[in-house]
Amino acid sequence: MAVSRSAHFLNYFSLVKINHTIFSLPFALIGFSLALKTREENFNFRLLLLVLLCVFFARNAAMGFNRYADREFDRKNPRTALREIPNSIIRPTSALIFVILNALLFILTTWFLNPLCFFLSPVALLVVLGYSLTKRFTALSHFFLGMGLALAPIGAYLAVTAHFDILPLIYSFIVIFWVAGFDILYALQDIDFDQSEQLKSLPAFLGKRNALILSALFHLIAVFLVTLAGFTGSFHLLYWLGTILFTLVLSYEHLIVKPRDISRVNLAFATLNGMASVIFACFVIADLVFSH
Repeated sequence: MAVSRSAHFLNYFSLVKINHTIFSLPFALIGFSLALKTREENFNFRLLLLVLLCVFFARNAAMGFNRYADREFDRKNPRTALREIPNSIIRPTSALIFVILNALLFILTTWFLNPLCFFLSPVALLVVLGYSLTKRFTALSHFFLGMGLALAPIGAYLAVTAHFDILPLIYSFIVIFWVAGFDILYALQDIDFDQSEQLKSLPAFLGKRNALILSALFHLIAVFLVTLAGFTGSFHLLYWLGTILFTLVLSYEHLIVKPRDISRVNLAFATLNGMASVIFACFVIADLVFSH
């Protein structure tokens, strides 16, 4: 029975692709570290734990709702038919309860941060949950996904400082364009299905070649914003080394995904972008700790 319950619990981690937290979490840690440096405060484990819980609960709610909202499309799509809900591993009602529970836990956790985070928590949930419906009416759904993940750096900054500032906002815009760029690559896999089901995405709207060009443009903008953040924050050598590595990883993913060969989309989407976020965050945080 214990093994069965454990397996059932792990099914929910699979449902929300817990490993994909690697996209937003490093930028949340950048926002947190930047806030500590701005306030000239010592490391606060309690605050860090609350920030990590917020990221965890918000992402669980967002991804769970995405799987719940798209369950009928996932059932029809051969690429996604084996996901937990269409494959009857998790019932739709159970998934919805999971979403509601994580949303409530997210709001509760913000209560222990500060009043601003608490009052903004429903807005944050509206953004991260709303993304799941955007593909039904706009090809710009990739930007809505980017907006959801972009809450990580500014949210972590607000958790410490309780006020907005330009530098964490720049990092949020970095996330928007970076995520929109790699989500376009991911959507290349479903062009035919999206068109047949009248779902909207930039690859389905523009075609593979133009979508790849636009994805590269978005990543170029992300690199420009990373550079802008470096000058705005008066960063030093470690930051610029991280910027170079971030740029090289993004460039490589555009070299391996081509209009006539998208076989390495998953490598570009998951592995390379996970590497890009972790490497960049490590260098930014190291610069904040050791160079300032």
